[in-house]
Amino acid sequence: MIRSKQLLHGLLVVLALALPIAALAHGPTPQKAQETIHIDAAPAEVWKVVGDLSAFADWQPQLSAVQASEGNDEIADKVGAERVLVFADGGGEITESMDEYKPEEHYLGYRLLKEDPAVFPVSFYTATIDITAADGGSDVTWLARFYRGDTGNFPADDQNDEAAQKAIHDFFKQGLQALKAKVEDNG
Repeated sequence: MIRSKQLLHGLLVVLALALPIAALAHGPTPQKAQETIHIDAAPAEVWKVVGDLSAFADWQPQLSAVQASEGNDEIADKVGAERVLVFADGGGEITESMDEYKPEEHYLGYRLLKEDPAVFPVSFYTATIDITAADGGSDVTWLARFYRGDTGNFPADDQNDEAAQKAIHDFFKQGLQALKAKVEDNG
């Protein structure tokens, strides 16, 4: 009987010590980012640039090229299309897949298919670009939901939530500013 009580007491002590540690081990939390810019052009004009999935690198300064994914001859402007984003800094590439492509609504949605957190510090994302008429021009809203690059409990500084937030916001802001310049300069 004494042996059972000692085992029970020992088990309770271990549990009491383990619970606070388990509470800290929660893993990644979903993140969200949104950026919007006003462009002095009609939604159809903005869509001509945004809706061309193969020309993404023409207005996103962080990219050097957009390529068709392995096994595809071209990048189609449709649901299911895949594209490989090649980063300008020589840092590598990631692959995206188009989930929604609605030219009549000036809207598209896509997701990360093949990640490389060393290139872009996220492990997964879904994103949308929505172009709406506003104030004689267009508002372009870029929205993403994502997880940090390292989904473990103790990520390195370059793979944590803050690094993922910074990377996504910088990518969106730089892209939207370049999109605005491209559309307005061509208008």
